Amino acid sequence: MEFIDSHAHIYSPKFDSDRDEIISVCLKSGVNKIYMPNIDGESIDRMLEAEQRYPGVCVPMMGLHPCSVDKSFEKQLYIIEEWLNKRSFSAVGEIGLDLYWDKTFFDHQKEALKIQINWAKEKGLPIVLHCRESIEETIEIVEQLNDDRLTGVFHCFTGSLEQAQKITQMGFLLGIGGVATFKNGGLDKVLPSLGLDSLLLETDSPYLAPVPYRGKRNSPEYIPLIARRVADLTENSEEKTAEITTANSRRLFRS
Repeated sequence: MEFIDSHAHIYSPKFDSDRDEIISVCLKSGVNKIYMPNIDGESIDRMLEAEQRYPGVCVPMMGLHPCSVDKSFEKQLYIIEEWLNKRSFSAVGEIGLDLYWDKTFFDHQKEALKIQINWAKEKGLPIVLHCRESIEETIEIVEQLNDDRLTGVFHCFTGSLEQAQKITQMGFLLGIGGVATFKNGGLDKVLPSLGLDSLLLETDSPYLAPVPYRGKRNSPEYIPLIARRVADLTENSEEKTAEITTANSRRLFRS
């Protein structure tokens, strides 16, 4: 079986001691590609170093994470835009809204999101959306700006079936990660009503490790565990789950 981790911060310092080993384990278990979301100006060098060290396996995106948006976010966006104009990336991401940690700069987050969505449309790139505690607000902005030039994924989806249907009706995909394995994660009430055609697999490493590793460092090597849970909830085989979600990632990221 072949898998893709559509969202992992494998360049994080938390992998500095064993990154080579993790990549080796991933390749042996069929996780052949890892898409890396950017955070801000400071994360770019580490991310591009991972791309250079693992060519064809670790693939970078470019965007400004909402938790890195503050009153001087325009300076960060200038750096992001420079890189988007300098070379190719798989997506504009990770971008979006976050109401979990701090609501101080929510208006700034919305402005940064709209700017980056328009960059994606201009460049013909998909967007990778962070929407922690802000799914409805993110849907609203995407609905305002959505047209036939826009596509993407709501990463780490943990919302309701109604929200999932809104998202897929806009032509967007849902990123499903370790939360699917949590006893009270809620996705057991959503995924049975969705088809595999609307799903991507992701880990969001080093965060949100699946059961039985919950609370520990997450890793792209755990994608098969997530696939197994998604297969169970959607009443599909693991092979079919791997095949369709991998094809969805390839289609979205055009690779």
